[in-house]
Amino acid sequence: MSRYLLETIKCHDGKLYNLEFHQSRFAIARKQLFPDAEPISLSGVINIPESAKSGLFRCRVIYSEIIEKIEFVPHEYRPLKSLKLVEDNSIDYSYKYTDRDRLTQLFEQRADCDDILIVKNGCISDSFTANPVFWDGTQWWTPNTPLLPGTQRARLIAEGKIKVCRVTPVNIINYSKVGLINAMQDLENMPVVEMSDVVMLDT
Repeated sequence: MSRYLLETIKCHDGKLYNLEFHQSRFAIARKQLFPDAEPISLSGVINIPESAKSGLFRCRVIYSEIIEKIEFVPHEYRPLKSLKLVEDNSIDYSYKYTDRDRLTQLFEQRADCDDILIVKNGCISDSFTANPVFWDGTQWWTPNTPLLPGTQRARLIAEGKIKVCRVTPVNIINYSKVGLINAMQDLENMPVVEMSDVVMLDT
């Protein structure tokens, strides 16, 4: 198989986070793409090495029908103060593949901004590595059109901490700020960008 899939799991001081939601996405992807593959329990195959039991790491599970590799990569949060809307109506990232070439091409269109928000078919989807959430003054909202529904997104929706709605380049101005959530960052530690620092689509 030339295209491998990936689960990125937060590991902090030897603890794996959100494993229930990673297991769910991992199992669904394998059942859909490899229906004859034997089920695998992530908790049963991930062994945290001593070198990753202190500090913050990305546990990367690379897989196909089988587990290809499990690695622990030190993680540092990068500063993020601005976003640029970029448009691509044909991008497909419905499974979390290690191949991110098209996403990288879009990321390179960010100009002077730190990251991107991808617009597909007139709706806001994701950033380069995260699902966005938008603040309306009382509530966080996440678009109902993600390229890849993230595990952090799934948990926060299940806990009622974020809600889902349609977000477009037109109604984005109804929000005051945008945060980016993924496996490594939740509502408490995500980067937040003021809407005044979001560069809209060229007209």
